[in-house]
Amino acid sequence: MAGGVWRTTVFWITALIRPLAEAAADGEFSMTTGLEGRRVLIVEDEALVAMLLETMIEDMGCHPVGPVASVAEALDIVAKDGALDVALLDVNVAGREVFPVADALKAKSVPFVFSTGYGEGGLADAWRGHPTVQKPFTEAAIRDALRRSLGVSLV
Repeated sequence: MAGGVWRTTVFWITALIRPLAEAAADGEFSMTTGLEGRRVLIVEDEALVAMLLETMIEDMGCHPVGPVASVAEALDIVAKDGALDVALLDVNVAGREVFPVADALKAKSVPFVFSTGYGEGGLADAWRGHPTVQKPFTEAAIRDALRRSLGVSLV
């Protein structure tokens, strides 16, 4: 009797999963992040972290801008690029605080997320409460913070 139950269970699991797997293989359905096509400025001076963020951003279907490793370069991009959708800002970039970049983005109504090893405690008082991810972070933490900053929710 147990063998019959097992075969029936396997049959139904296979019957339910096979169409989903085939649809995914054919590109008929895909996971969406709600971030696809967004241009994301990455300001990060640590090369390995910058490469990781760039890969994460691409995996979310976004287009990375940068990464850039200096506040001056980030300010130049913000001033010249009118098509930024959101930014991810390391709080300490090459020994300088990134807050002038945050101010420039805010003036252009471009949302952003801070990234820091100190969590929200690493922010100046004026920026506390702003979307922040703490290093080390996961792709899910970055994705959720970007969604929050953009006001994107998946139902």
